Amino acid sequence: MNIFVVNSGSSSIKYQLFKLPSPNPICSGLIERLGLENSIITHKTYIDGKERVVRRTLDMLDHEAGLQQVKFLLTDLKIGVIENPEEIQVVGHRVVHGGESFSATAIITKAVKDDIKKLFPLAPLHNPANLLGIEVAEKIFTNATQVAVFDTAFHQTMPEKAFRYALPDSFYSDLGIRVYGFHGTSHKYVAEQATQYLGKPNSKIITVHLGNGCSMAAVQNGKSVDTSMGFGPLSGLIMGTRSGDIDPSVVFHLINQLGYDPEQVNMLLNRRSGMLGLTGHSDMRDITKAIAAGDQQAQLAYQLYAYRIKKYIGAYAAVLNGLDALVFTAGVGENDALVRELVCQDMTYLGIQLDLEKNQTAANNLREINHAQAPVKILVIPTNEELEIAQQCNALLTSTTA
Repeated sequence: MNIFVVNSGSSSIKYQLFKLPSPNPICSGLIERLGLENSIITHKTYIDGKERVVRRTLDMLDHEAGLQQVKFLLTDLKIGVIENPEEIQVVGHRVVHGGESFSATAIITKAVKDDIKKLFPLAPLHNPANLLGIEVAEKIFTNATQVAVFDTAFHQTMPEKAFRYALPDSFYSDLGIRVYGFHGTSHKYVAEQATQYLGKPNSKIITVHLGNGCSMAAVQNGKSVDTSMGFGPLSGLIMGTRSGDIDPSVVFHLINQLGYDPEQVNMLLNRRSGMLGLTGHSDMRDITKAIAAGDQQAQLAYQLYAYRIKKYIGAYAAVLNGLDALVFTAGVGENDALVRELVCQDMTYLGIQLDLEKNQTAANNLREINHAQAPVKILVIPTNEELEIAQQCNALLTSTTA
């Protein structure tokens, strides 16, 4: 089955084309600077074990122009991987927020699009772009079934005691203010990989997704029972530019005492805080260079970053009543040995015992970095949200036609 996975942002489109059951894409790409002059498209094909890269700069004024260019590349006589767009049977769309309306992958209908639109206030930077991508793909890939995969869906298994806030009940019942969680597609993918590796379906796993955005999840028997991001993607861990958990009193102080308006507070906590606020850098690679140069502020930032993760590990081990595996994933989680080392220090009481030599070994596949006899596995698992989306689409359509 040919499944085309699309992740539409406000000014970008990421995509991959899978020919299932193979887990490897036959092409992938990224469009940047949509809506601006000199937009950039980077298109890669993977044929017979060889990667071919095409980069083009041209004006793509909107998402439709961008996906039209992708269609041309997919069917190009020299580098194309399909003969015509009708060979794409499914288009799987990443949709950030599904609210309580969607606890699973859904075939896109008018009603589904209307529900995605209703959720615009909960994800104003993402859901509008996601819906736009859906509507454009419907025009271009007319033969395909359009499917939505929601980032929040995996966390819909959380019990009410985990997702409710201590606010008057009407704020939940009338306004939908609750913990939703994000990065669910990534957490689901790596939790399933870990469960398969452990050979233990009834497992207790903590997944740690560390990229520019960061979140954690407590996963019991394959289901999310708690997660660190909440109503929006600001809470929880320290991130590239986001503060993570902060005393709400700070917000009142900024407004009442320092004259900040709500938009300035929003900009501060979402765009100017986190590792950027602490060090002047949002990219962990730049911060590790600063540490190597003796920058004490960078060293402190790493300690803060790791300390917050450790706190959540302790909390989630309590929620799960034990732990079988701790999983690191995403750009920082997969590649930053120092972060993993700091997180796992002084955690022997939970059975977390890091092998320092294994931790320094880089690889592109699942690897175990704990001491051989440690009771808890420490795993580094590369996330693959696009493959997870494709597999969820395939599972949905297979079940509906069975």
